[in-house]
Amino acid sequence: MKRDYNCESRDNAGRKYAYQFDFDVMHPYMIKSFAPFFKPGEALELGCFQGAFTRRIAGCFEKITCVEASGEALRAAEQNLADYANIQFVESMFEDAVLPHKYQNIFLVHVLEHIDDRIGVLQKIRREWLADDGVLFVACPNANAPSRQIAVKMGLIESNTAVTESERKHGHRVTYTLDTLETDIKKADFQITHKSGVFFKALANFQWDRLIGTDVISNEYLDGCYSLGQQYPELCSSIYCVCRK
Repeated sequence: MKRDYNCESRDNAGRKYAYQFDFDVMHPYMIKSFAPFFKPGEALELGCFQGAFTRRIAGCFEKITCVEASGEALRAAEQNLADYANIQFVESMFEDAVLPHKYQNIFLVHVLEHIDDRIGVLQKIRREWLADDGVLFVACPNANAPSRQIAVKMGLIESNTAVTESERKHGHRVTYTLDTLETDIKKADFQITHKSGVFFKALANFQWDRLIGTDVISNEYLDGCYSLGQQYPELCSSIYCVCRK
C-alpha cells in the first residue's frame, strides 16, 4: 500500500506528531550532544518535517539540504525558514532522491523508525551521500525510556518495543533500543564511533508540554536531566549513534 506521508505528518487522535518538549528541550540538547562531532562543510538533513531542527543547525554549516517526503511539511519548512539563504529543500522519498554531491554531515533525527527499508536507506546514505570523512548522526526515540516503561506498567502500551496504533498512524515501523539501533547501523557497514542518549525522561511528552514554561521546571533541572542521561543512556528520551564509513 502506498504511504500517505502528508497524513502521517499530521496529529492524530492518539498522539501529536511533535511536542513543544521536542522543540524546546530535546532539540537544544541534541545539538549539545552532536556538536563536538560536527565537520566543517555542508549538511544533509533527511526528514526535516517543518524545519524546527533545521533552524537549530542553520548557523553551524555552510549549506544545508533538506529532503522531506511530506509536501505539506516541506512547504511549512520553506515558509518557516524563508529568511535562511543557505537552506535548500528537496521533496522526495529517500529511496528515490538523487542529490548532486556528498556531505560532511548527515542528520537522521527521529526518522529511521519511520523507514520501511531501514538497512537499504542506511546503505544508500553510506554509498551515495556521505563524504569519505563525513559523519552520520542517527537519533531515535528510546523504547526503554522510563516514561515508556511506566506506560507499559500502566497497561497503556503492550511492551517497551511495541509500535502503538497512534505511532503506526505517524508511520513508525519499529521502536528502537540502543542495542537494536546499533545492530541495524552495523548491518549497513557503518562504524559507530560514539553512542549515547539525550535527556533522562520519566514523564510523557504531553506531561512535559504542560510543565514547560512554568516555575515547576528550572533550567538547572533540565541540565540535571541531560547530565543524568549521559550516565544512563539506556534510560534517555532519545538514543543516538555517531557513525562513519
